[in-house]
Amino acid sequence: MEQRAAPTPTPTATPREYLYAVLLGAVVGIPAALVAALFLGALHYLHHWLWIDLPDALGESSAPWYFVVGLPVAGAALVLIARLWLPGDGGHEPLEGISVAPTPFSHAPGIALAGLATLTFGAVLGPEAPVVALGGAVALLTTSFMRLGEQQRTLLSLAGSFAAISALFGGPLVGGVLLMESAIGLGAQAIPALLPGFVAAALGYLIYIGFGDWGGLDAPGLVVPALPAYDGTHIVDLLLAVGVGVVTTLAIVPLKQSAARLEALGKARLGMPAFLLAGGLAVGLLAFAADLLGADAEDVLFSGQESIPALLAETSTYAVVVLLVAKGIAYAVSLACGFRGGPIFPAIFLGIGIATFPVIWFDMSPTVALAMGAAAGMAAQSRLLLSSMLLAAILVGSQGSDAVPAAVLAAAAAWVSATALERRTSTAA
Repeated sequence: MEQRAAPTPTPTATPREYLYAVLLGAVVGIPAALVAALFLGALHYLHHWLWIDLPDALGESSAPWYFVVGLPVAGAALVLIARLWLPGDGGHEPLEGISVAPTPFSHAPGIALAGLATLTFGAVLGPEAPVVALGGAVALLTTSFMRLGEQQRTLLSLAGSFAAISALFGGPLVGGVLLMESAIGLGAQAIPALLPGFVAAALGYLIYIGFGDWGGLDAPGLVVPALPAYDGTHIVDLLLAVGVGVVTTLAIVPLKQSAARLEALGKARLGMPAFLLAGGLAVGLLAFAADLLGADAEDVLFSGQESIPALLAETSTYAVVVLLVAKGIAYAVSLACGFRGGPIFPAIFLGIGIATFPVIWFDMSPTVALAMGAAAGMAAQSRLLLSSMLLAAILVGSQGSDAVPAAVLAAAAAWVSATALERRTSTAA
C-alpha cells in the first residue's frame, strides 16, 4: 500500500497451487489481525499510562513540561536500541512510504519496539507502517512450516498486511483499495494477486467486530464520533474543497521535501544516533513552544487521530495556525530523524486542520470539513486517489454521505497539485 510500492506479484502457479494460496490467506488472516489488534491495544494502554496515569500519580492535572520535552527524547533512545541491537533496523523508513515487502518474523521484535517507542512517546508519525509490517511477519511465521514457493510466501505476507491494516481504516475496503492502487500497473492481473489478501482481511476483521456471541476486540482506529449530519451538497463547499486540496498540497509536499533534505544533512553531520536523539528533543521543544503560544502540546505530538474532534471544534484561527505550524515542523522532523512509523495519519490531521479554517470563518459544517480535509491530506501525502476518497467517505459515515462529492474534489485537487509539484521538482533537479 505504499505510494511507491514494488509491484504486487502476479501469480503464475497452477490453479490448484493458487487455490491453496487463497485458503492459506484465510488461515493467516486471523493471527495477523490479532497481532495488529494487540499492537494497537498496547499503543493505547502505554499512551494512557505515560501521559495520563503517570502525571496523575505525580499530582499533575496534565503532562508537565518536562514530560512534553523529555518523553520524545526517551522514545528516540528506545528506537535507537531497536535499530542498533535488534534485527530489521526497526522497520521501514517513513520517508519512503509504507512498504509491503515481506518482513521476516525475526524483525518483528525490533519493529514492535521502535513503533511503540515512536508512537507512544510523542513523535509525529502514524501506526500504519508497523501494523502492516507486523501483519506480514506473522503471516510468514504462520506458514513457515509449509513448503511454499517464493511467490506464494510474498502473496501470503501481503495477505497478512492486508488483514492487519483493516483495524486502522474501519474494515477491509480501504486497505483493499490501497493495495489495488499500489498494484494498478498490473491491470486485471492484480485481482488474482490480491485475492488471498481480500480473504485474509475479511476473516481477520472478525477479530475486531466479533462473531456470534463474542463481541470482538476493541482496536482503536481512525474514528471521529458525534459528527453532525450534513444534508445536501452546497456549491460553496465544493469550491472550498478544491481550495483545501490545493492548500493542503502546498503545505505537505514542501514538508516532505524539507524532511528529505534534513535527513541527508542530519545523518551526514551528526550520524544516525545523535540525529535521532536531537530529533526527539526538537519534537518535544516544538510541542512545548506551541503550548506556551496557546495550543495544546499533546495535539502537536503523536499521529493526531485522537485530537481530530478537538481540532474540528476549535473556534480560534490563531490557535489552529499555531497548532498546524508546530505539528507540520514536528512531522517533518519525525520523518527525517530516524523514528519508525507511517506518514499518512499526520498528513490527514494537517489536511483536516486546513479544512477547519472555513469552519471558523464561514461556519461550514465540520462534517464536510472532515471529509475534504482527510481526503486532501491523504492524497497529498500518498498520491493514492481512490483510497483517499473512500477513507473520507468511511470517516463521515451516514452522517456525511452528502459530503462525499466535496471529498472527491479535495482529493482530486490535492492529487493534481502534488503530481505537478513533484514533477516540477524532479525536472528542476
